[in-house]
Amino acid sequence: MKKNSFKILCFLFSLMAFAQQPKTKKEFTTNEKKITVYTTAENSNLRITSTDNLTFSASKQPLEIEASVFVEPSKKFQTFMGIGGAITDASAEIFAKLSKEKQTEFLNAYYDKNKGIGYSLLRTTIQSSDFSSGSYSYIEEGDKDLKTFSIDHDRQYRIPLIKQAIQTAGGKLLTYVAPWSPNAFMKSNKDVLKGGTLLPEYYQTWANFYVKFIKAYEKEGIPIWGTSTQNEPMAVQTWESCIYTAEAERDFIKDFLGPTLKKEKLGDVKIIAWDHNRDLMNHRANVIYSDPEASKYVWGMGFHWYENWSGGASMFDNVAKVKEAYPNKGLMFTEGCVEKFDAKKYQFWGNGERYGISMINDFNNGTAGWTDWNILLDQNGGPNHVGNFCFSPIHADTTTGELIYTPSYYYIGHFSKFIRLNAVRVSSAVSRSALLSTSFLNTDGTMATIVMNQTDKEVTYNLIIAAEKTVVRIPAHAIQTLVY
Repeated sequence: MKKNSFKILCFLFSLMAFAQQPKTKKEFTTNEKKITVYTTAENSNLRITSTDNLTFSASKQPLEIEASVFVEPSKKFQTFMGIGGAITDASAEIFAKLSKEKQTEFLNAYYDKNKGIGYSLLRTTIQSSDFSSGSYSYIEEGDKDLKTFSIDHDRQYRIPLIKQAIQTAGGKLLTYVAPWSPNAFMKSNKDVLKGGTLLPEYYQTWANFYVKFIKAYEKEGIPIWGTSTQNEPMAVQTWESCIYTAEAERDFIKDFLGPTLKKEKLGDVKIIAWDHNRDLMNHRANVIYSDPEASKYVWGMGFHWYENWSGGASMFDNVAKVKEAYPNKGLMFTEGCVEKFDAKKYQFWGNGERYGISMINDFNNGTAGWTDWNILLDQNGGPNHVGNFCFSPIHADTTTGELIYTPSYYYIGHFSKFIRLNAVRVSSAVSRSALLSTSFLNTDGTMATIVMNQTDKEVTYNLIIAAEKTVVRIPAHAIQTLVY
């Protein structure tokens, strides 16, 4: 009896151990998969329009004369954090001028994944930026103890819009913040505009400021996932700006911002370093990440796309090099917009293609999240208190009350509508330079492959996965999402 009891006990333990083993996800397969193709194309009415329903068939060796997109689902990379845009003062002020009907349309267009393009990320500012009607602060000038701190300014326009966006998105938007400038009394130039540096005697005061802001927003029901140290820390702008060398940012994070967040029980709030263009990001990563005491506080690096101000090309490879050198650190695109607003170019197709090119390259180089700049501007590309007028994916004509959707909105939508949170990027490559592609495997087992045609001619291409393929046609100057 004892031997039998022992055998039964062992059997039960083995069953329990087996039951506790993590269940492995099924490998992706093309078996019985249908492919739905969504297309946006220039000189057509196609705007994230379902244009084809295809099936897979046996694939043979592709020929050199064919264009092909190769997807390998077993080769997996970064986990997707989301796509979104910034709710600035400018966006919130213009939103408040819309009719209730247009406000609902606008919110659905961005944040409803069925009616719109399903934004899941949100960036906002600590105090004013250029995209505010004027400079303002949450404290009275000279208040180094922050006794007068209040976010009442934001309660008029910005906070109500953020709350509505979160509600429309289903109750959750990954939200992070960034400061444009400390108060004038804390800076070397005694001005919130035109650069200057944070004076060492105010490092702790400024670190406390982040804490005040994060806690105030969370009290409003807006959880803050992270904060960057400083928006564009190497640019002396005519608007709110503050300069940090790599060493200064490293030391501020290491000695003040990181420890202060931890002390105030905000250690889960992620710190994003750099938050500027791709050109100098490798240097900033080397300086900050090589210091273990600074690096331990930093989630990763944020970057923008304005390095082409010098007349050069976009430095996409720098993103890949940072990821290669520091694979355990995160990467997030934190800002991009089309500069120099011109109402005649609302429908200029190249603006949308700029988004597609950047998003595909940035994701393929290891970026986990991608955030556009203003979600809404008016018919003048503002308001902006220093005249730095720009494009946004949607504009509102405040004289007519109408919303204007630009090509950029649809190009972003080809990613944000179909790649869902916690998707994993998989290997995706093309055989012809006419095409660009990236692919993400969603948690529900569906694949989203984005393909972009930058040329003046229609392209027929193979989508090849293992020994299966389908044949797709993509119009000239078009972007497609294939869901299967």
